[in-house]
Amino acid sequence: MTFPVRIGVQLQPQHADYGQIRDAVRRAEDAGVDVIFNWDHFFPLSGDPDGKHFECWTMLGAWAEQTERVEIGALVTCNSYRNPELLADMARTVDHISGGRLILGIGAGWFEKDYDQFGYEFGTAGSRIADLAQALPRIKTRWAASNPAPTRDIPVLIGGGGERKTLRVVAEHADAWHSFGDVESLTRKSAILDEHGQAVGRDTASLVERSVGVSRPPEEVVDPLVAAGATLFTIGVSGPDYDLDLVTRWVAWRDAQG
Repeated sequence: MTFPVRIGVQLQPQHADYGQIRDAVRRAEDAGVDVIFNWDHFFPLSGDPDGKHFECWTMLGAWAEQTERVEIGALVTCNSYRNPELLADMARTVDHISGGRLILGIGAGWFEKDYDQFGYEFGTAGSRIADLAQALPRIKTRWAASNPAPTRDIPVLIGGGGERKTLRVVAEHADAWHSFGDVESLTRKSAILDEHGQAVGRDTASLVERSVGVSRPPEEVVDPLVAAGATLFTIGVSGPDYDLDLVTRWVAWRDAQG
């Protein structure tokens, strides 16, 4: 494989007190995961729609101090919520706080309630993807102009599956691509991503890591996903309990690969 097999967990910052989230971060790092993600929303996506919830990037700053080994990031940041230059500087700061362990996960945005309640213009799917395409070069330009510069080339993970526009942006700018859907969707869209890569002059087959969310034990789903090129497997868990049993099964599977 071009990329090592890695296990992530998305600690969804909903329906929990922050102390419970902090404890889940500790348990996830102790369990041996490679990446701990949150998400970038302002309200829960499941359960009580007005339940407890916390903001993404202030949380990532806290995680950067709390953790020692794991990479951290959002799965994914909504491009619409912050000026690209501001987001770049926030990411650079968390990169330094963490000692070079930040992944900039980013997407075009989709949850209309966030936009309405916080005063952002929702626009259309097309306009949001166009905004994302314009933001990524600005983010990288700001990183290049920053003092101090980021500690490393901060990896950019883009989430989304639009075959004509989003995957083109992935081909142009991403180090990793998070696919939403089943193995058939991953296989088809991964091939389309590589076609976009050829069009823009990037070998996406070897340069862009394939990331997927998983909700079943590895023995039930992993072989076709690996065959389709996935190497980063992320389990989503919600508060208040943050049950990591499935996460530990995936970590054990990873470790058994030798």
